[in-house]
Amino acid sequence: MSNTKSSRVVTVVIVILIVIFALLIGRTLLVRYLPAPAKGQQAGAPPAQGASQGSGGQQAGGQARPAQGGSGGQAAGGQTRPAQGGQTGAGGQVGAAGGQPGAGARNATAIRATTVELGTIENSVMINGDVLARSQVSIYPTVAGKLAEARFQVGDAVRVGQTVAMVDPSKPGEVYSHSPVISTISGTILSAPLHPGDTLSAQTAVYVVGDLSSLIIETFVPERFAAAARRGLGALVSLESLPGETFAAVVDEVSPVLDPASRTLRIRLRFEGQMDPRIKAGMFATVSLVTNTRSNVPLIPRAAVINTYGSWIVFTVNDRFLAERKVITLGLENENFIEVLSGLEVGEKVVSAGQNFLTDGDPVRIVD
Repeated sequence: MSNTKSSRVVTVVIVILIVIFALLIGRTLLVRYLPAPAKGQQAGAPPAQGASQGSGGQQAGGQARPAQGGSGGQAAGGQTRPAQGGQTGAGGQVGAAGGQPGAGARNATAIRATTVELGTIENSVMINGDVLARSQVSIYPTVAGKLAEARFQVGDAVRVGQTVAMVDPSKPGEVYSHSPVISTISGTILSAPLHPGDTLSAQTAVYVVGDLSSLIIETFVPERFAAAARRGLGALVSLESLPGETFAAVVDEVSPVLDPASRTLRIRLRFEGQMDPRIKAGMFATVSLVTNTRSNVPLIPRAAVINTYGSWIVFTVNDRFLAERKVITLGLENENFIEVLSGLEVGEKVVSAGQNFLTDGDPVRIVD
């Protein structure tokens, strides 16, 4: 008996659970598939007349008919049919607020622009060289023998005609007077390779004397720039021992032939103006040699130019602040500027920053 009662209770509980579960499923389906009431409309109430007239948009779940004064904006869940001017009603989109009016206006791209102007441009090549004494002479004895006396050391100053050393030409069993070694140049002792007692010949240099009051830079120009090298050509010299400083120089000597081994042309440059006492012979120099100069030509910043499939292009800004793509022909160039041979006119505004994000006809906004 008790078992029967327990079975009935279990059955009733199961039925109640099934009913509750079915009700929950039904509520979920109603919420998911029944249309939600439009903005400003209470649930279960019929749509107001003003919601269709004056909006021209589509109500939730349906398609709106064209109405006078409608904007053609789109409401949630439908597509808009064209309507003549006005404001959107509930659920519509306004072109100025969340859409694009008409064909759709694009946002202006922020750029920097530079005006094409006439100027002077120089083309240069960077080469390395060495600082040398202009006059550097080896002092030789007149006879062979042993170095009996060395009167000067490296760094000492000597005068032309001054005795700088003595050589003993005596041989075994013979005694001769010492022979003087005379300097043939005024300057500073740069090298003294011998010491007293060393044996030397008439072809052995006792001293190397240089004129340090006038220094030069010796360098070698690659063959492709050899035709541009000539006397009087200007250059800027920088020294590793004096970083951040440059010194003006002029080509003073050009070799008439190229070195067949290196295919380079030896040139020598002199410093312009008063000699800086900090510059020493033997310093390593970097020479920026001007190989060509053009004056009164249109110039634009180097950063403004873009290479596209072998063509050089720039973007200009017209009176309506729209970008215009132009193909140009380049001339001389240096680290900062480029000469324009054709494609641009003086006075045009060229985009110098931000051009990589532009296409022809894009609206632009110039910033400082």
